[in-house]
Amino acid sequence: MGLSTTVNRRMARNISKDWEVIYNHPLCFLETFVDTERFSGTCYKAANWKYLGDTTGRGKVEKSQKQTRSIKAVWGYPLTKDFCSYMTAA
Repeated sequence: MGLSTTVNRRMARNISKDWEVIYNHPLCFLETFVDTERFSGTCYKAANWKYLGDTTGRGKVEKSQKQTRSIKAVWGYPLTKDFCSYMTAA
């Protein structure tokens, strides 16, 4: 197991507790974006993150339908078994 995989696992194990101390609620799911023009996301795959798909390359406030940024791979990692119920709660 590589250093980046070890760091990823350690971070995922501790981040929810740290977040709760500061913001008074836990995290149940993590996501990250990997620039596919530069990286393949191997460390996330090795740390059992799930590949969720690719971005469109438009950015979050782009008004046109044209790609203006590089495509990013979206990776996700559930921190709790019931993360879906947290994410769908109103």
